[in-house]
Amino acid sequence: MTPAEIKALVRTVPDFPAPGIMFRDITSVIAHPEGLSATIDHLVAAARPMQPSAVAGIEARGFIFGAAIAARLGLGFVPLRKAGKLPVATIGVDYALEYGQARIELDPTLIVDGEPVLLVDDLLATGGTALAGAQLLRDAGALVEHALFVIDLPELGGGAQLRAAGVEPWALIDFEGH
Repeated sequence: MTPAEIKALVRTVPDFPAPGIMFRDITSVIAHPEGLSATIDHLVAAARPMQPSAVAGIEARGFIFGAAIAARLGLGFVPLRKAGKLPVATIGVDYALEYGQARIELDPTLIVDGEPVLLVDDLLATGGTALAGAQLLRDAGALVEHALFVIDLPELGGGAQLRAAGVEPWALIDFEGH
């Protein structure tokens, strides 16, 4: 499938989670066998020249795509979890959401100091979550220079935020508006 065909599978839900928001629901792609496989194929093709030694995915949908990319590239997968979900000592980063605060954590023993780690999530909007993920990985000693997304909402400026932090974003598809 082409990126345009994958884009056509993304369900748009108006006024969620608030009036005026056009929510881009990736679950319709995940549930579509050919769409999911093609999406992963495209992401793997983009990731391969970046030569990461591990892939990190942000909970929850970043786990789906990140783990698949890691498996196809023969790499390990590092989960960036919501606070309190890991059974070992963690490090974490707090970050702002549109309606409050959130925290992501990781087990720092999963990172080899200086290793290039590819950050993966399903959607890039304002960049807050991805910036927190990059900071968390860097705090653990990783080299984070690239991030992959299925969807980018370029009008919300997340790509510029990531580039300003030294992380080059790549997205399979984009949608105007938010």
